Amino acid sequence: MEKFKGALVVGFLRLFALLPWRAVQAVGAAIGWLMWKLPNGSRRIASINLSKCFPELDGAAHDRLLRRTLMDTGRTITESACAWIWPAHKSIGLIRQVEGLEILQAALASGKGVVVVATHLGNWEILNHYFCSLCKPVIFYRPPKLKAVDELLQKQRVQMGNRVAASTKEGILSVIKEVRKGGVVGIPADPEPSRSSGVFVPFCATQALTSKFVPGMLAGGKAVGVFANAIRLEDGSGFKAIFEAAPEAMYSSEAETSAAAMSQVVEKYVRAYPSQYMWTMKRFKKRPEGESRWY
Repeated sequence: MEKFKGALVVGFLRLFALLPWRAVQAVGAAIGWLMWKLPNGSRRIASINLSKCFPELDGAAHDRLLRRTLMDTGRTITESACAWIWPAHKSIGLIRQVEGLEILQAALASGKGVVVVATHLGNWEILNHYFCSLCKPVIFYRPPKLKAVDELLQKQRVQMGNRVAASTKEGILSVIKEVRKGGVVGIPADPEPSRSSGVFVPFCATQALTSKFVPGMLAGGKAVGVFANAIRLEDGSGFKAIFEAAPEAMYSSEAETSAAAMSQVVEKYVRAYPSQYMWTMKRFKKRPEGESRWY
């Protein structure tokens, strides 16, 4: 049954990848519109997250943002299908604008290990190809449940000569070793960690359990941190890649100080492009002591 499900999912991904880019966007938006119109788990989770993170919104504003969010989520799904199937250079061609490239270049020339911090904002799959065209990093990722999809992603994500490391004990060690020897790694900042691996810090009007992984690698200036995002352009023609240097506080030896600084940068981009964040993920499953569960 798992093989059948995997083959079915991969088949749908290949179908999306056959469409012209404007159709990819239109189909994704239509999927998102249906997610907004029809009762489903993704709509429920996104609505809860938005109500907690943007409590200042009234009912009408909340619903408008929820609608835009789910339509952008649909676009991310179909766009990512293309990034997983297309040759990497075709995805890279969708990067129409670049801001802060000199920041990444300076980090790469520093002689230290470089930790590029990504988030589930815009389209991280397109970003991955572009980033890997600039250097040869190790990309840290959480494997999907379906083996066929995992095998596809492992193959597609290394087209530029980079490597991938799954979020296992072995993968974590390989990423740490890469940074220590002066290499480059790409790590998502926002998947929720275990309680022992994270600290609660402020994020969009709430507290979010945030990983100590990146702070631990940057502590004391052992490595250089750079944020990276690929933001969807309003005209739908492609994306703008943005690189930003990690703030000084992220190099603190105190994990909570560093994690809070990292969360502040993530929040800045989320507030700037709120509908492009993946609010459909259960980002806030674990809550501070005494606070009830959201989901």
